[in-house]
Amino acid sequence: MAIKFAGTLNAINRGLDGAKPAKGAEMIEDWEAALSDLDVTGSKGILRDLASLRKQLERDEPDADRVHALLHRLGVATTKIAERADKSQDKLTSLGEALTEAGEDSPDEEEDKEAAANPKRARKK
Repeated sequence: MAIKFAGTLNAINRGLDGAKPAKGAEMIEDWEAALSDLDVTGSKGILRDLASLRKQLERDEPDADRVHALLHRLGVATTKIAERADKSQDKLTSLGEALTEAGEDSPDEEEDKEAAANPKRARKK
């Protein structure tokens, strides 16, 4: 899972404004697969938000406000889940902080239930 941390942090550090949405969607699919069998409080919410973010990035014109809101919410949730992680606490905390900074708080953000019900990639066996 270290490669996922590095790739995601590198993308955030390079700046998400210049990133290709299709590459972001691909990275999200990898995270969805990695998290699909994780049974930690908060992981289901992260999966729902990842699915919503992936759906936005797969659009011809993603909604920038929604993307920023999802990034922020994912950052906050990732930081919280890091506290309960057996491994990679520091990496998860760094990732959560980077996502929070890359996003923008939007308390009115709604959950995309359709995207959450249809994750693009199933977990790897």
